[in-house]
Amino acid sequence: MRSTSKSRIRRIATGRLISVTGGAAAFTALNFTVWERTHSPGMQALSLLLTFGVAGILGPFAGVLGDRYDRRWVMVWSEAVGALMFAAMAFVATGESTALLIGLAFGAAIAEQPFFSSSRAAIPNLIESPDDLNWANSLVTIGVHAGIAIGPVLGGVLYEAIGPSAVFALNAVSFVISLFLTLTVHGNFQADRSGAEHDDHAGIAAGLRFLWRDWALRRMSMAWFVFVLGVSIGMVADAALAESFGEAAIGYALMITAWGLGSVVGSASGRWIPPGREGTTMAAGAFGISLFALAVGISPVFWLVLAALFCFGACDGVTIVAENTIMQARTPDAVRSRTNAAFEAVLSVGLAAGYLLAGPVLGVVSPQGAYRIGAVAAFVAALGLLKLRRLDAPGGGGPRRDRTAEDAAKAEVAGPTVEPAVPGSIVSFTSADALEAETSPLDRSA
Repeated sequence: MRSTSKSRIRRIATGRLISVTGGAAAFTALNFTVWERTHSPGMQALSLLLTFGVAGILGPFAGVLGDRYDRRWVMVWSEAVGALMFAAMAFVATGESTALLIGLAFGAAIAEQPFFSSSRAAIPNLIESPDDLNWANSLVTIGVHAGIAIGPVLGGVLYEAIGPSAVFALNAVSFVISLFLTLTVHGNFQADRSGAEHDDHAGIAAGLRFLWRDWALRRMSMAWFVFVLGVSIGMVADAALAESFGEAAIGYALMITAWGLGSVVGSASGRWIPPGREGTTMAAGAFGISLFALAVGISPVFWLVLAALFCFGACDGVTIVAENTIMQARTPDAVRSRTNAAFEAVLSVGLAAGYLLAGPVLGVVSPQGAYRIGAVAAFVAALGLLKLRRLDAPGGGGPRRDRTAEDAAKAEVAGPTVEPAVPGSIVSFTSADALEAETSPLDRSA
């Protein structure tokens, strides 16, 4: 890969590292502020719901921006609005209005959505070779999860030392730095949009339609939905889990950091996923997540909780690299931002449902019991992901985009030898792909 391509991805990854570090610090400060002020699982769940749950449901609207406008500028404006929101939080945090603080955090979470969908969609356009996609996704994911690892500890320390207002202000600065790094990235963030490809994927719901019609993306979405539905209950229990072991803000931050450090290791290992083995890698990682979530749920001492969360994060990191590669390789550029946003929206519905269930559930089970529920959900998701091993090509070469029923109809009209390249994608349609799974619904009993 040429140095210019490497530089683009490294700048995107560095920007994500800086802004996610600030964001993780800020949301750690927010969640512990809410917990200290209210000691209410319901308010903790509301905070998580509005920042990680409901905001993502609005992702399909954000995805339209990335498919319609220059993705580079969509990313820049997204970071700018996010910086303004966190600057406002710095002023509001000095008062007593917890509801207003959560409301501004909700606005910041919405502002971030266009950046997420646009940056993921742009990666295949910024690399030189399809073989570099796992490398690029690994590097960007390392930046994200390194920020998650560093940010909570930074947020916990700053929260105790100088208060939440300073944490929110520093996060606003981190967004501005990320914005300027994005401006230095030169290259095409999207494919040529002058052809008919965009007309075939018109409308806000185009990403959701594509996600459902592609059998692999549909199965992946539904499996991870089950996963986040269960694991989100454990997320609400994190602060209470730290307290149950006699830990406070720092202990809570260490839990998130342990997961983050593990996810950095997992993300880094993702660069060595053999092209064409992403399906098996994802299923194996999901089984690992289930095992280590159970370990958190039965650990008798806090250091074992941290060790289990590290391993949990390592499994999660490698599955995210595989997930992004499969998603990008199977989606045409014309609808890639909306498909990414639709996928995140499906997961956000699961998160929102889990957060709403968390209050009643934590009224009858312990914080560790919440993680045992998450372990069961992760195991069910892993069973659903097993079928993705079909994507594994015997000789490597990356995940193949199988034809949907719509593709089959077009191929029948055009003739039996059609094999057009997908504009802006790293794969092509193949006329020999089987259609059985593409036309059948996901087996929910898997």
